[in-house]
Amino acid sequence: QVQLVESGGGLVQAGGSLRLSCAASGRTFSSYVMGWFRQAPGKEREFVAAISRGGTNSRYADSVQGRFTISRDNAKNTVYLQMNSLKPEDTAVYYCACRTSNSIYGNEYDYWGQGTQVTVSS
Repeated sequence: QVQLVESGGGLVQAGGSLRLSCAASGRTFSSYVMGWFRQAPGKEREFVAAISRGGTNSRYADSVQGRFTISRDNAKNTVYLQMNSLKPEDTAVYYCACRTSNSIYGNEYDYWGQGTQVTVSS
């Protein structure tokens, strides 16, 4: 069992930046692929970014490519999402998740956090 706790959400103006963090419990953090997802009101949850176990490979949704950066610190059991040039359409609840699969492709994840709200004002 893995517990994930997100933090760092908040209210920011368009064009601003936020960094989300997700702290994981347990001693096997480095064995998980980590991902970030988001869900806006009235919409389905969507993939944002994923990072490989060692942090060398990542992938992004087209909508955030070039603006968001996912990273991880396995010594701290933490994954981050640096969000720059934020837009009102980035407003959503952001969730981190982990999967035992070794692939950063695919959206099937095993454990989820409770989410953190990000609101971008215009």
